Amino acid sequence: MIRKIIQIDEEKCNGCGACAAACHEGAIGMVNGNAKLLRDDYCDGLGDCLPACPTDAIHFVEREAAAYDHEAVMKNKEEKMKAERETLSGGCPGSRARTIEHSEERVNTAVAGSGAAEPVSRLTQWPVQIKLAPVKAPYFDGAKLLIAADCTAYAYAGFHERFIKDHITLVGCPKLDAVDYAEKLTEIIRENEISSVTVVRMEVPCCGGLEHAVKTALKDSGKLIPWSVAVISTDGKVISEL
Repeated sequence: MIRKIIQIDEEKCNGCGACAAACHEGAIGMVNGNAKLLRDDYCDGLGDCLPACPTDAIHFVEREAAAYDHEAVMKNKEEKMKAERETLSGGCPGSRARTIEHSEERVNTAVAGSGAAEPVSRLTQWPVQIKLAPVKAPYFDGAKLLIAADCTAYAYAGFHERFIKDHITLVGCPKLDAVDYAEKLTEIIRENEISSVTVVRMEVPCCGGLEHAVKTALKDSGKLIPWSVAVISTDGKVISEL
């Protein structure tokens, strides 16, 4: 059938992932760092992805395409959630949710012969990847939630003390992960008593997808929660914090 459907201009796409986060049907995914229309029958033609794109790379066209299949979309969502639950409940031990406790004492271990104390990790839960995190866990109740782009902890030297300390941490990369962060984060915020949300992202455009996903999740959760955004430069400085 001839119908209205999205078209993605690959030359304009910067790989931020904002469109994939905005598409609740799962029609758009990130493939090799670029947005792709994965299946015609997952696209409902409503265009929630269009305003999310910062480079105007998505437009409507009319062409031969399979009709939107709501049942297929819902089945795909259920299968993804089922696979995620199975991963967390069994299989790889590294994906099982757990709380981590640390001693406040710094280990007096010589670092490169300097005699300096080894710093203490501030991470208090596992797993940390957004796509592996459980929707509900005891450590989420009353938590200050930190949602950070993968690269931020490498770029900013004091990441543990400045951001992870006293927070429950979730990390991800919207450019590389073919997953709808907004949907998962909405469930986490909706199902738990989160006290605040802090987003830490890099200054690069692709990190805008993470910030967009968090804003969408806060809105869709129906809760009024204090939130802030910190931006890290590629040379390791906090260049803005709102």
